[in-house]
Amino acid sequence: MIGRERERRGKGAAEGLAVIGGLVCVCLAGGACSGEGTTAVQGSGTGEPVAVLHRAADRLVAAGSAKAHTAVEMASGGTRVTVRGEGVYDFQERLGRLKVRLPQDPAGTSVRRPITELLTPGALFMKNRGAGVPDDKWVRVETASLADGNLVTGGATDPLAAAEVLRGTETATYLGRTRVAGTAVRHYRGTADLARAARDASDANRQALAAAAEGFATADVPFDVYLDDEGRIRKIRHRFSFSNGRHAGTVTVASTTLLHDFGAAVRVRLPADSDIYAGRIAEPSDGKN
Repeated sequence: MIGRERERRGKGAAEGLAVIGGLVCVCLAGGACSGEGTTAVQGSGTGEPVAVLHRAADRLVAAGSAKAHTAVEMASGGTRVTVRGEGVYDFQERLGRLKVRLPQDPAGTSVRRPITELLTPGALFMKNRGAGVPDDKWVRVETASLADGNLVTGGATDPLAAAEVLRGTETATYLGRTRVAGTAVRHYRGTADLARAARDASDANRQALAAAAEGFATADVPFDVYLDDEGRIRKIRHRFSFSNGRHAGTVTVASTTLLHDFGAAVRVRLPADSDIYAGRIAEPSDGKN
């Protein structure tokens, strides 16, 4: 049974918020920051790949909830940085809680505390954000206001949003059976269009995916996804492309989400208005964490 605790959503986030994506850039020493066909492998069964993937998010909603592990990876200037998270997510209520761990600072002189993230329809709440935010306060961000719709800016991709990207699948290939964390799965590789995904997404993710379609260097998102025999996503990996503002070319950010223990209890208590920080958030260039 899924347990839920809910309070009012907080209001009034600071403008120009520099969230985890900005902090990751600081970790990149010397770096700048700013599938084809649809023919299934013989014997795969279970339907035509594009149609199967369009329904994958619905399978998660039917499953109710799951535990999640996330990883967002980016590389620049020869340095690779990974932000990892773990927690739980309720696909029916569109609510989740993650602990996101930033990488060690380049000098290795300090350990960053994990950031608690609450994922809700239309908003992201963060605690232990640093950058001048008091320890007992939350930061609230409207996800549709972020250029990437918070697909990677928060250091983790909302698990339902990750699944709903597949609603925009345009090409997909079935690559065969394998195993993820001991579970038998079917592996698909393809490309999704974020604009199409936004049109077909749930109300909770439509605006965020539409923002991402405009904010990334391209709306085309290559992916690998692994479905169990009930059609539920067990692992999904997207590769998003950002324009590199100060240099030619793009920066690729890979986001991986692992799902397991379907039906896990999910309890998310949203902060009250008085617990929301309304002051200035220090930018990474300020030299603060």
